[in-house]
Amino acid sequence: MNTIEQIVRNEPIADVVSVFGVGLAYPSLDRMFGKYRFEVIANGELLKTYAKLFEEGVLANGDGPIAIKGPNWKEPKFVTEKRYV
Repeated sequence: MNTIEQIVRNEPIADVVSVFGVGLAYPSLDRMFGKYRFEVIANGELLKTYAKLFEEGVLANGDGPIAIKGPNWKEPKFVTEKRYV
């Protein structure tokens, strides 16, 4: 199992999106989750989580379709603990 697959399968959706949503457009996130956790897309949870992160200020609109870190962005625990290094 590669590192991205481990992260997508094992970490909360909001944490994964807050990390990978900075630098990837939504269609890329959709493909990533579609490959490893399709049920998240099928039940609409990915889109709801993505929108919620914007509402909470974790993500913000950047130039074009790629989000940037919002004022309330914090590194998720799996990043600070360096679980997948």
